[in-house]
Amino acid sequence: MTQPKAATSLEGTGVRSAWVGTEPIDADDLRRMVADPAAGATVVFTGDVRDNDHGRSVVSLTYEAHPGAEQVLIDLAGQIAARDEVIAVAVAHRHGPIGIGESALVAAASARHRHEAFQACVDLVEETKKRIPIWKHQVFDDGTEEWVNCA
Repeated sequence: MTQPKAATSLEGTGVRSAWVGTEPIDADDLRRMVADPAAGATVVFTGDVRDNDHGRSVVSLTYEAHPGAEQVLIDLAGQIAARDEVIAVAVAHRHGPIGIGESALVAAASARHRHEAFQACVDLVEETKKRIPIWKHQVFDDGTEEWVNCA
């Protein structure tokens, strides 16, 4: 698997990685990136492609990303990493065709305490879904398809 890219525009911050790309995401890599001896908790979320949506069988899924999607993710990661008690964050979102069972979005956060680590990870995922300019194209087993804004 390809190693995730570092968010070079945020060197010296708690953002250890923030990228949008076609490479598979290794959740363990992101977890290791945010690991820190000062952390009392590390939380990792994987958003995986499922074989169904609203009672219909999904046969294929493709994400289309706007060219500015990665910068949105970098900016968001920086906002979350700047919070008190948060030590580090890492986040990645794929685009292109993604197989059933593969991760489309992975977020990791470490903090001094569990509550802050959970909250940072939840907010990183929810705000990514709200803000990132990525569109999901699903094809169902009955031949119908749909586009959904954002992850």
